[in-house]
Amino acid sequence: ESDLIIFDEPTRGIDVGAKYDIYKLMNQMVEEGKTILLISSEMEELMGMSDRIIVLAEVFSEQSLCRNRRSGNALPRKFWATNSRKRL
Repeated sequence: ESDLIIFDEPTRGIDVGAKYDIYKLMNQMVEEGKTILLISSEMEELMGMSDRIIVLAEVFSEQSLCRNRRSGNALPRKFWATNSRKRL
C-alpha cells in the first residue's frame, strides 16, 4: 500500500468510457489520502485532474501552476511565456 501512485499516460489510446473509469479510480485514491503523480501529454486531462501542474523540459522545471491560481480552463500567458528555468 503505497501513498504515492504514478500514472504515466494512463488514458493514452483508450476509449472515453475507460478514461472515465480511470479518472474515477484516481479521484477515489485521492479521497483515500493517496498522492498521485500524473504524467500526461494531454493538457485538458492535466487541467481537469490536477491540483498543481509542473511543466518539465529535459531536467529543468519550466513553470509551476497551482489550481487556485488558474482561472477556468485557461492557463495564463505567463505560464507559457516564461524563460526562467529552475534546475530540479
